[in-house]
Amino acid sequence: MTMAYRLRRHRRWLLGSGLALLLLLAFAAGANAAQGDNGTCLGCHSNKDLSIKLASGEVLPLFVDPNVYNASVHGVKGLTCVSCHTNISGYPHPKLTAGDRRSFQLERYTQCQTCHPQQYKETLDSNHARALAGGNRNAAICTDCHGSHDVADPESPRQKISTTCQKCHSKIYEQYAVSVHGKALAETSNPDVPTCTDCHGAHQQADPTTIAFRLKSPNLCAKCHADRALMRKYGLSTEVFNTYVADFHGTTVQLFEKQTPDQPSNKAVCIDCHGVHDIASVKSADPTVVKEKLLVTCQKCHPDATTAFPDSWVGHFPPSREHFPLVYYVNLFYYILLPTVLGGMALFVVLDATRRVIDRVKGRGHHPSGSQGA
Repeated sequence: MTMAYRLRRHRRWLLGSGLALLLLLAFAAGANAAQGDNGTCLGCHSNKDLSIKLASGEVLPLFVDPNVYNASVHGVKGLTCVSCHTNISGYPHPKLTAGDRRSFQLERYTQCQTCHPQQYKETLDSNHARALAGGNRNAAICTDCHGSHDVADPESPRQKISTTCQKCHSKIYEQYAVSVHGKALAETSNPDVPTCTDCHGAHQQADPTTIAFRLKSPNLCAKCHADRALMRKYGLSTEVFNTYVADFHGTTVQLFEKQTPDQPSNKAVCIDCHGVHDIASVKSADPTVVKEKLLVTCQKCHPDATTAFPDSWVGHFPPSREHFPLVYYVNLFYYILLPTVLGGMALFVVLDATRRVIDRVKGRGHHPSGSQGA
């Protein structure tokens, strides 16, 4: 083997080894960039003009603001781009299959289940998912409520919950915003007032138009209005729920809910009288106006009701010296009369029986008058 041949062979080996080493380093760098460093991705995607035109003619922006992402929940936790974009491992990227922007969102949001399996599972049994399965492509998905690259705490600030729902349910939000609940949330950031998700759920919403939802709606109100500690903070009575379930309306509704939840009941529930999203405060309202509205409310089910009809109902207040004093004193009279009469009768029976037992024990018996000397 000549010296020239050996040099050529050595040169080929060095060249091959060098190329292999370069390929290995490139692969390692690419893997590192894809798995642990967003800098490579943001090197292109931080360009504000970066976009792609879809088959529908819509322009899909591909810009990601590094500052926004880094401040997001995902960014703070150190998630990388490929944590969600798992189909991307290098450049060029796989060709987009979505024909329009909504199709792209519908394809990508299912990736959320990788880290949030429980929440994703709950959404599958939600009103939104049922609407989506029924062909409504605008029904809410994860990214519609939580965002994509700007994901933040959904409850901070608390007002954010209702304003998120507003994006699709604007008319309902307008009613809620001027209600006693909505005002307290918007004006004072009160953490105690209910938001949309407190009544409807977050990931697993039930259909509010069903009979079952209507029958269980008093229990939704009871979550706050039967809480003594919570109501005490605002000077409200917890008897609101207790008096409801004790009267004819509430007793019947609870019976239907337990035995035939799929059968309609014409008995009033809370929302029939107080409204749904537009609930007003009766505490600060003009009593005359409240009484007039109450008659109108009663006439929904009792069309022949007159102005005296609401007066026959003591409302949500147990009779007291302040509320319905006549009923209170009549009740008090019977609370005293009945125990006194029944207790007196019981005492008479006990004393008479005791006297008879004593007489029998002593052998004297009980004889009619004038028969003892016979």
